[in-house]
Amino acid sequence: MNYKYFTPGSIWNDTDGTPINAHGGGLLFHDDTYYWYGEHKIEGTAGNVAMVGVHCYSSPDLYNWTDEGIALTVSDDEHSEIARGCILERPKVIFNAKTGKFVMWFHLERKGEGYSTARSGVAVADSPAGPFTFKHSLRPNAGHWPVNVTEDQKDPESIAAAQARDQEFIGEQTHLHQHYNLLGSHYEGGQMARDMNLFVDDDSKAYHVYASEHNATLHIAELTDDYTGHTGNYVRLFPTRFMEAPALFKRKGKYFLLASGCTGWAPNAARSALAADTLLGLWTELENPCHGTNPQNNLGPEKTFGAQSTYVLHIHGKEDAYIALFDIWCPENAIDGRYVWLPLTFDDETRYSIHWHDQWDLSLFDAG
Repeated sequence: MNYKYFTPGSIWNDTDGTPINAHGGGLLFHDDTYYWYGEHKIEGTAGNVAMVGVHCYSSPDLYNWTDEGIALTVSDDEHSEIARGCILERPKVIFNAKTGKFVMWFHLERKGEGYSTARSGVAVADSPAGPFTFKHSLRPNAGHWPVNVTEDQKDPESIAAAQARDQEFIGEQTHLHQHYNLLGSHYEGGQMARDMNLFVDDDSKAYHVYASEHNATLHIAELTDDYTGHTGNYVRLFPTRFMEAPALFKRKGKYFLLASGCTGWAPNAARSALAADTLLGLWTELENPCHGTNPQNNLGPEKTFGAQSTYVLHIHGKEDAYIALFDIWCPENAIDGRYVWLPLTFDDETRYSIHWHDQWDLSLFDAG
């Protein structure tokens, strides 16, 4: 089938006629080709853990995708950090022009440990479709305070109090989060990192954005020159606001964020935010950017069309064309999760909107 438009929420087949299997994904543009990386799911609830790995597809036009195979394969070694059955979510890939390497980051939870690990995995490859080789996992910025740390957060007594109750912060919103020094409690071992994304700025510096502090607070952290670790330079955003599924993008010198609340697999209202000067500076939360209703489930902005954000793509060669990527999760049959790609347009210099379209194509960006 030769697609000429996007149909959000519908089954989307690859060029072989097989449904695309790349959930929680992100895109990379390299040498005139787009690459789509995402979680390969299997049928049933077993698909909610990583039984295969990270799938990769390629496309010249964003509509039609060729299966490039499994870019990162989980391991049959039970002692591996990416052993089959681990949780491997939201893979993203960026290219490092200095090293010539393609670098993949993902949210990693070790097999059998539920969501207690809260680590970031890193893998590298010599070509965009892989194969990627797992390099290491980590908790970000061990032994480093964020640029906006307060003296209270360095207090040993508050750190000890939070560490003593660490198991009570279950990753969902509770009244306890705002009363305990979660940042300080993870200072030595590194900050927790779950839902995540990557962003490469115009100066080639790369950044890692992730849900931290038991999902209560977002962090944006600068990566090392080779993109495989952190420099220790990072910022905390929106403390106890419980944002996840973050995606960063830039327009006309301003930085924007698309994210969601924390409600597990269930959809919620999308979030948006703006930083006018720097990624590691002051951010301002904006309104829900979504408009319209998904007729397939009758869900509108209050539930983000039944979906959750995963990436924002700036289309190569088009000055003001962005696509917001979402997933409609299906935890009872993970492989049946659907993709929602919608045009992201700007109301003015500081606000953007995402309108539902039953069907649309890239010519929409030429209209205005």
